[in-house]
Amino acid sequence: MLTVAWPLALILLPLPFIFWRRQTVQAEGGRLQLPGISQTGKGKANITSHSRQSRKRYWLMWSLLVLAIARPQWLGDPIELPSQGRDLMLAVDLSGSMQIEDMVINGKVVNRFTLIQHVVSEFIERRKGDRIGLILFADHAYLQAPLTQDRRSVAQFLKEAQIGLVGKQTAIGESIALAVKRFDKMDESNRVLILLTDGSNNAGNIDPEQAAQIAANRKVTIYTVGVGADVMERRTLFGRERVNPSMDLDENQLKHIADVTHGRYFRARNSQELEQIYQEIDKLEPVSRDQLSYRPQAELFYWPLALALLTSIWIALGQLSLFSRTKNPVPSATPRGDVR
Repeated sequence: MLTVAWPLALILLPLPFIFWRRQTVQAEGGRLQLPGISQTGKGKANITSHSRQSRKRYWLMWSLLVLAIARPQWLGDPIELPSQGRDLMLAVDLSGSMQIEDMVINGKVVNRFTLIQHVVSEFIERRKGDRIGLILFADHAYLQAPLTQDRRSVAQFLKEAQIGLVGKQTAIGESIALAVKRFDKMDESNRVLILLTDGSNNAGNIDPEQAAQIAANRKVTIYTVGVGADVMERRTLFGRERVNPSMDLDENQLKHIADVTHGRYFRARNSQELEQIYQEIDKLEPVSRDQLSYRPQAELFYWPLALALLTSIWIALGQLSLFSRTKNPVPSATPRGDVR
C-alpha cells in the first residue's frame, strides 16, 4: 500500500499560487512584469507566454519537493510478532534403553525414541511464538539447540539424533542443571523444561533432587514424562512371556522433581498417552497471545526528489533560452519598396 509518513507537509503545495497571486495583483494590467525587459507588443506576448510555462515548471518542481518531504512509502502486509513468549527447553533421553520396541505408531511397532521424535515434532510445530531449545542426554547432557524461535531447526535436530549418540546411561540431574544454566542467560521469560526419560539417574555428577531444587530457586517449572509400556511380550526358549520393560523407570524421582518445581509428572505408556500429555502441557503452558505487528516499509522519497532535480535543470535551460532571445533579438526584415 502506498502512503506518506508526514501528510501534513502536503499543505505546502498551494504556496506558489499564493505568491503568484500577490505578484499579479501588484503588477500593472494584471500581468507579471519582468524587470529590465521591455514588454510591449509582440515581445510582451512572448514573455507572458513564457512566464506561464515557467510557472507550471516551478509548480511541478515545488510539488515534487513537497512530496519528497512528505516521505512517500510502500507498506507491505502486516506481520505479527509475539511481544512475550515462553522459553521452553526439551530434554530428551538418548540412553540405550530408548531402543526398546514397546511402542506403536499407526499399527507399526517402533522403539521409544522413534515415538518421541514423532510426537514431540508435532508439539514443537504448535508452539508458535515460543523460544524452544533441545538438550540430549545419556552419559552426559549436551545442548543440541539453544533457545530459538526457529522451530523447524529444532525439529530437524531432534529428527537427526540417534540412540547412543552421547552414551548409554542416564544423566537426569545433569540435563536439568544444563537447562537451568541456559535459562539464566535470559533476563525475563516463562521458564519451562520438559524432561523425557525411560530410566533412572545413573550417570553424571549432579544429583537430580539437588538439580531440581536449584531449578525451583531459579523459577524453572519442570514437567517430567516417564516413557515406556507396562507390559511387553517376548519370545524365550520356553515360549512367550510377559515382562515389564519399564522396570528401570524411577517414577518416584520424576514425581519429586516435578513437585519441587511446581510442575507435573506424566506417564506415557503408548502413543495416545504421550500425545495427550503434550495436549495437557499446551493447556498448562499456553502459547503467548500478546502480539505486536509491524509492516515492512520501503522509502520512496528519492523518486520525487530525483524528478525535482531534473525539473530544476529543465527550468534553468528554459531561463537561459529566454535570456538568449531577449539579449539578441532577431532583426526584422527590411520592407520592400522603391529605393530613392
